[in-house]
Amino acid sequence: MNDPGAIRVSDAEREAAVERLRVASVEGRLTLGELTERTEAAYTAVTQAELAVITSDLPMAGQAAPAPAYAPVQAQQPRGGRARQWFVAVMGDSKRRGKWRIDQGLGAVAVMGDVVLDLREAEVRTDVVDIVATSVMGDVKIIVPDGVDVEIDGITIMGDKKVQVIEAPPGMNVPVIRIKAYVVMGDLKVIGDSQAKPIKKPWAAWREQWRELRGELRGEPRPPLPPSDPHRWH
Repeated sequence: MNDPGAIRVSDAEREAAVERLRVASVEGRLTLGELTERTEAAYTAVTQAELAVITSDLPMAGQAAPAPAYAPVQAQQPRGGRARQWFVAVMGDSKRRGKWRIDQGLGAVAVMGDVVLDLREAEVRTDVVDIVATSVMGDVKIIVPDGVDVEIDGITIMGDKKVQVIEAPPGMNVPVIRIKAYVVMGDLKVIGDSQAKPIKKPWAAWREQWRELRGELRGEPRPPLPPSDPHRWH
């Protein structure tokens, strides 16, 4: 009789897990970095046990989420378009790093200044991260997790647009970063995690279980425990 944990996973099951991850991200349960990492793991899962580990700490599909302790504030919609959260640097700096929430479009304006948006630890409440970036003799840098899909267009006049991101293979339903850029004698850079200063990533329980499970299925020995310190209790 086959081990249920060793049953191979189907493409439909992978896509269902990825959709569950996307919903969890919109609900604020996963950061953009976590969503990207788990999505990649879901597409490379071979067995149902591996796939189950990736979503083991998330609510089951269709399970009602608890009501929030606060009433969410609705962004006021201006005429002619959606509200945006703006980061503006005029002969100065504007930087957003660490944990923050993205529940609307973003705008970055650098006029003889520098704007840095680090999205890796952001909670993304929208299906697509929509950014309008304007650089006039300034620099706009956007840092994203490797594995996202970056879509960029716009106008460049005596300036430069660069994308240095390791993107996922075609056909994967990965997070999308959509950028409309206007660059005049300035620079716009979109860089992936491997090109940026590392951030401290907590060791998620699901990731440890995932690696142990994959090692067992492939017959790999478990890593030895670190040697005990004889002076620890003295």
